[in-house]
Amino acid sequence: MTDSENYHNWLRDAHAMEKQAESLLMATIRRLDNEPQLRTRLEQHLYETRRQLSALQDLIARNHISRSALKDAMSRVAALGQTIGIMLPGDELIKLIITAYVFAHFEVACYTALLTAAKRVGDHSAMPTLEGILAEERGMADWLLHHLPALTGQYLMHNSLPGVEAGQ
Repeated sequence: MTDSENYHNWLRDAHAMEKQAESLLMATIRRLDNEPQLRTRLEQHLYETRRQLSALQDLIARNHISRSALKDAMSRVAALGQTIGIMLPGDELIKLIITAYVFAHFEVACYTALLTAAKRVGDHSAMPTLEGILAEERGMADWLLHHLPALTGQYLMHNSLPGVEAGQ
């Protein structure tokens, strides 16, 4: 496979990944009525994700790449499966945060590779877009890691109260 083919595949993959992120964020936000700070940050990241999707669609069109409907469909199915998986009772809030943190780092790694490929194939006009997306994903991962101790502490405090289920 040529460098350009890899780059084009990875742009399509990034688009599918952001579609999955959008689905996961929407499902998670609906479940966070009692966590306003986390909900607000995830709503902000949902806005960023939608903007990223639009930017990726522009890059795909500018590079004359046909998007794979199959990859987009597969990402939605995967998101549904993950959404079902995170609807488990108990410590779901902490699992949601950890899952979001891991996913954000996955995105960071993907955009790092995509930036390298864009440089290699000479798509310099894509660089600012990809660098911006990478910065947003790093920001989300950093925010989650920074807030995980406090959110975990709140969860544990609420969970220790008789008759109260944390995260609900």
